[in-house]
Amino acid sequence: MIFDIFTTFPQMFDSPFFSCGIIKIAKEKGVVDIRVRNLRDFTSDPHKKVDDYSYGGGPGMVLKIEPIFKGIKSIKDKNAKVILLSPGGKQYTQAIAQDLAQETHLIFICGRYQGVDDRVKEFVDMELSIGNYVLSGGELPCMVILESVVRLLPDVLKNPESLDADSFGWLDSPLYTRPKEFNGRKVPDVLLSGNHKKIKEWKEKRRKKWIYIN
Repeated sequence: MIFDIFTTFPQMFDSPFFSCGIIKIAKEKGVVDIRVRNLRDFTSDPHKKVDDYSYGGGPGMVLKIEPIFKGIKSIKDKNAKVILLSPGGKQYTQAIAQDLAQETHLIFICGRYQGVDDRVKEFVDMELSIGNYVLSGGELPCMVILESVVRLLPDVLKNPESLDADSFGWLDSPLYTRPKEFNGRKVPDVLLSGNHKKIKEWKEKRRKKWIYIN
């Protein structure tokens, strides 16, 4: 699966995020090909400027349409899905992650500053937000979405059956491991009983519904 990421801060993706955990595993197995692209490489401005003041006034700078359009045009194929990351996008959910995991090529546009030229939305397939709070740009949301999608791809997880346990819409029951007792705090007896029926019933009663389902 190919991931193309357009950003004004490519150095943010030089972090350990890509060199550990499931992202590292997916890259080493050749399951994913992640390409981080600097938007400044697609502007005709001699100073590599990719933002400008907003028509009609207002605070902050706006990402220009030209470098985003040129960047996408240079790599987009018929199978690519273009995703704009912005506060005004649809709330990201596990259901969307599962849909995206069926794609072969995802292109992410990481918003920045006050936002992007609204005409960009005419050539994107989806606009996503990871929550109702303010971030400086779309780079962190991109990482969140990327990991949630990559873990769903074949041959990435060591124990793929765990995907079945992560059933959509539910959080797991309380989890415990060794030691059986720590500072007077004990593991529930039922989990040590070996009675699989009772253990299953105990877990089912204590699972919690996710806040965001749709």
